[in-house]
Amino acid sequence: MGSSVRKGRAVLPAEQAARPSREQPHRAATEDYHHEAQNANNGQAITACCKNKDKDLQFKIQAYIDKNTVMIFSNTACSLSAKVKELFKSMSIPYCSLELDQTEDGQKLQDVLYELTMETSVPIVFVQQKQIGDYDKTLKAHKEGKIQKLLETKGHDHMQDSYDYDLIVIGGGSGGLAASKEAAKYGKKVMVLDYVTPTPQGTRWGLGGTCVNVGCIPKKLMHQAALLGQALQDSRKFGWQFEEKVKHSWETMTEAVQNYIGSLNWGYRVSLREKKVTYENAFGEFVGPHTIKATNNKGKEKFYTAEKFLIATGERPRYLGVPGDKEYCITSDDLFSLPYCPGKTLVVGASYVALECAGFLAGLGLDVTVMVRSILLRGFDQEMANKIGEHMEEHGVKFVKEFVPIKVEQIEEGTPGKLKVIAQSTDGREIIEGEYNTVLVAVGRDACTRTIGLDRVGVKINERSGKIPVSDEEQTNVPYIYAIGDVLEGKLELTPVAIQAGRLLAQRLYAGATLKCDYVNVPTTVFTPLEYGACGFSEETALEKFGEENIEVYHSYFWPLEWTVPSRDNNKCYAKIICNIQDNERVIGFHVLGPNAGEVTQGFSAAIKCGLTKAQLDNTIGIHPVCAEIFTTLSVTKRSGGNILQSGC
Repeated sequence: MGSSVRKGRAVLPAEQAARPSREQPHRAATEDYHHEAQNANNGQAITACCKNKDKDLQFKIQAYIDKNTVMIFSNTACSLSAKVKELFKSMSIPYCSLELDQTEDGQKLQDVLYELTMETSVPIVFVQQKQIGDYDKTLKAHKEGKIQKLLETKGHDHMQDSYDYDLIVIGGGSGGLAASKEAAKYGKKVMVLDYVTPTPQGTRWGLGGTCVNVGCIPKKLMHQAALLGQALQDSRKFGWQFEEKVKHSWETMTEAVQNYIGSLNWGYRVSLREKKVTYENAFGEFVGPHTIKATNNKGKEKFYTAEKFLIATGERPRYLGVPGDKEYCITSDDLFSLPYCPGKTLVVGASYVALECAGFLAGLGLDVTVMVRSILLRGFDQEMANKIGEHMEEHGVKFVKEFVPIKVEQIEEGTPGKLKVIAQSTDGREIIEGEYNTVLVAVGRDACTRTIGLDRVGVKINERSGKIPVSDEEQTNVPYIYAIGDVLEGKLELTPVAIQAGRLLAQRLYAGATLKCDYVNVPTTVFTPLEYGACGFSEETALEKFGEENIEVYHSYFWPLEWTVPSRDNNKCYAKIICNIQDNERVIGFHVLGPNAGEVTQGFSAAIKCGLTKAQLDNTIGIHPVCAEIFTTLSVTKRSGGNILQSGC
């Protein structure tokens, strides 16, 4: 079976009949497929006798060559492969590299390559579908200016007149789905690639991203389960009588929650189909300019091109990096579908994920301990964070402060089993041990950007955090690649923010709109047992930005009427607004601790967007008796030191 490189391009047997038309989008019909080109390096005609019968491997190689301006077949252990990549990096030329030692069927691919190219070792380089050869030949071609000439030759320009898709979205979370459907609304051909890499415990989920599957939705539902437990206790004071001892079934709750999530997963797939958005459950990875490789869970690879790409891959939980963490610990990715009650639980971390999970687990009656390295809720108003911690401690959650785990060991197998956690104080002076059924790690999240081939297309990321810097229009440093959501550097990691950014981006790209996502004064809520709603500046940030003399803080405790009859948690709920004196006492920070904090905060955030002032709040008549009413009657400033304790609703 013969093969030759024609017009500087490897042409495989029977490819005209076998290759999908997508792989040859702009090939001239009059191209002479029988003209034998001369090798760019030695002037000899290349004719490779390929004895390999596996046409799929030949076509896979051809697809890489066809779809990439610079294609490097290499080996991670080969120093010359590394050198040839550095050569193209030094010329600021994006390239696609296939690491044969890291690829399924890599040895077979290498054998086919050697037969096709008559090369005897890697690297093997192609530029504009023309074979250059190994490292020495590539270096020689570079010095002679042949590579640059190939790249500048319009007749062999790799950039396509048309692409498989107008937009390919990598990531099927809330932001990616919103952007894809919005783009499709304007008649664009859109694809969504979404793939969930299983956790170390084997957990995976369906379409919809973190929020739907392992974040906001299950978290809020389990928070509600805990609130219902408190409501049952309160109900006796309101006259409800029941003899039967009330107990909670973890299995019943998780089954109901997962059933609801499953309905959402299905709904998203149906919605994409109705909008004519192509969906593939495959891992997307850039392999060259405007080109992506999609690998499904069986390892099957497909290649697609697009005019534009949107990165919406989100984040995944970070592990501790200590012995036993991935073997025995779980994260929020596992908790919400855990098939058994976690039992006595250690939550490691002080993030909102850590405190929310600790809160509802304790509310369900479990023995919960939180291990904290430093402060609670870093980035949030610290007065509010500390009040949350105090309330949780008063309601049975134990805190181990200024300690970090250094080892996790399994004592007993089981569901749950038993684990021993060895922890060290942050000053290194003390070692403690504890036994738990479950260890939940919630120490932060990492952006999913390091394994999707961004380096191959030149997209810059923050090397420390993995976050992607973008313009105010969510554009990366590579003009045809955009990013939204939790992967963005310096932006809020919130589902509604990603949705808004995705929709507005699609409108700017395809509908002539100009409106940009406003990342200022975005409201949020932490669903701890005592819910915390916030919008605008924290007190610390406001003081730092505007100066103490220019800031007035109005505050008060309040007692929800619903809590008065059960006689619980008086002077625990708290309201605070931060005003800029120099700007007509405009409200620049809004903070509330209490029931339904999110519902309260959402309405006030709209007013803050409109420039709400303290005088306008004072002139607003409150609804009585509701918690939000407190914001229309705030009169005590922190500066005055006046009493803010409440004795009634």
